[in-house]
Amino acid sequence: MKSRFKTWAYPILIFCIAGCGPTAHVEKDKTADFNSYKTFAWTTHKKKAIDLTEQKIRAAVNTELEKQTGWKQVTHNPDILLSYDVLVEKSVQQNTNPVYSRPYTRLVYNPYRKHYTTIYFPAQFIGYEKDSYPIKEGTLTISMLDTKTDKMIWQGWATDEVNNRNLTTNEIENSVRSIFRKFDVAKK
Repeated sequence: MKSRFKTWAYPILIFCIAGCGPTAHVEKDKTADFNSYKTFAWTTHKKKAIDLTEQKIRAAVNTELEKQTGWKQVTHNPDILLSYDVLVEKSVQQNTNPVYSRPYTRLVYNPYRKHYTTIYFPAQFIGYEKDSYPIKEGTLTISMLDTKTDKMIWQGWATDEVNNRNLTTNEIENSVRSIFRKFDVAKK
């Protein structure tokens, strides 16, 4: 009995956990040869110090790129130039839930049998109840530029509900992971 439970419980649990992640999308240049790329570097910003959020984003992307493609980060003459953008904005979450009446019973007198009998009335669909509440939605976008042609060759972005204006380490890692789950271009 336990083996049957394990056989069905684990896939259902994994499916439920995977369904809770951010929504990711990718676009790529179909003419780019991703097998020819071996190195990457990050764009530099005018500011002098890199903040903690930027360090976390870069580290998460570096880990995923090296794990999936074997590309290495370099400081001179990279094949790919990486950049990112974070957008946190207010949005409205809407839920629609079905509404049913309560099931009920009623006593009815049966004059032919001379006693009371119970009639059951099942719940009936009444309509929908709509709820809406404000949320903060964060979008992380990662872009790749071919340094030899100056063409944008790949862009991936993930959107998810965030708790505050600053992204947490967990939110960053989940977003980057969900984006790079769709980074199958190196295999094709």
